[in-house]
Amino acid sequence: MKRILIVDDSLIVLEASRLVLRDAGYAVETRTGVEDLGTRGSDGFDLILMDVQMPELYGDDVAAVLRNHRAVTTPIYLFSTLPEDELAERAREAGVDGYIAKADGLASLVSRVRTILA
Repeated sequence: MKRILIVDDSLIVLEASRLVLRDAGYAVETRTGVEDLGTRGSDGFDLILMDVQMPELYGDDVAAVLRNHRAVTTPIYLFSTLPEDELAERAREAGVDGYIAKADGLASLVSRVRTILA
């Protein structure tokens, strides 16, 4: 079973995303912050979805550190309500694999995750 880590400060987003992805056949772990996301904290996952706008740090900055300084090779996608053009630019600058727009809805989330993990 593919494992997904979702990092988001919104409990509503975490729970809704967890439920639809679980129902689609994935094992999902959620975190409300970026603590413990070093190489060990991100091990064992097949995909990391990272919110951008969180209270402690911007998720794209955290993702860039994971990718570029901690050598995390797990696919990382930004997951945000930001406008798509800004989200695409942030993903490119962070050196991550892409982005998923929250505004596209939960069905789109499942579809994108299926494509990414296929």
